[in-house]
Amino acid sequence: KKQAEKAVHQKKEQSKTKCRKARRRHINLVAEFNHRQRKNIWLETHIWHAKRFHMVKKWGYCLGNSPTEKSYRACYRAMTKHCLLQDLSYYCCLELKGKENELLKQLARICSIDTGLTFQEACCLSGRFEGSLYLYRADRYPEDLLGPVTFIWKPRDGSENRQLWIWVHPALKQDILRELKVIFQCSEPEEMCITEPVTTSSQEEEQVEVVMSLGKKRKKEGKGEEAVPVKKIIGDGTRDPFQSYSWIAQTTGISISDRSMEILRYRLIGPLSHSVLTETLKAASVQTV
Repeated sequence: KKQAEKAVHQKKEQSKTKCRKARRRHINLVAEFNHRQRKNIWLETHIWHAKRFHMVKKWGYCLGNSPTEKSYRACYRAMTKHCLLQDLSYYCCLELKGKENELLKQLARICSIDTGLTFQEACCLSGRFEGSLYLYRADRYPEDLLGPVTFIWKPRDGSENRQLWIWVHPALKQDILRELKVIFQCSEPEEMCITEPVTTSSQEEEQVEVVMSLGKKRKKEGKGEEAVPVKKIIGDGTRDPFQSYSWIAQTTGISISDRSMEILRYRLIGPLSHSVLTETLKAASVQTV
């Protein structure tokens, strides 16, 4: 009888304890994910890739390198018959704004018509197509190659001011950005404004306090680290979040902005790519005041 009562009592106690997975689960996943992105930034699709790919740390990002399953045939089938999507958000976007003539005049110094298209190509200048070319240091062609880039102009809106997006590989970003600031003489940074996350009064503060208190309990004494507050990480793997990300030329008014990780970029490959886009994206109604 004593043994039976003891077994029933132990069974009740064991039912109250949680499994190891539940006990190790963080109280706030957003704070935990931000804490794990101190050195390598995650893409928006990181969780999906981390469950299915071998991840590597390159250029300040955590990227999916190769699938854990033998899915090469499935990918090839998707590219030839259906649609395959790739996340290229780790590419860095440099935004240029200013007068069209001044932009084209200075950009002509870092490219050449001998290599193919330039920023002045009519089909690209209208904003209908994306162009690609090789950039060189100012007036140094064919020497001092910087690397390949892709670009797209914002369609004209009737004014002489234009907007240009240049997409560069993160390994080439600092060299190309430095060269652009030199040719446009953009040395004076604009007034820096780091956006703070939107908080919900005292609820989020209490949430952060709970995370910090639980983080201290889990860590051993002497090795504990303060938990990162719940907020969106600003910046990317190639830029410190507290550095300047926008510059302007005082003489010409041309501005250069670093839009890395602010614009997502996906590549669709396959014959059904257009069908996927038409089914996914819905045109918004234009309202004129």
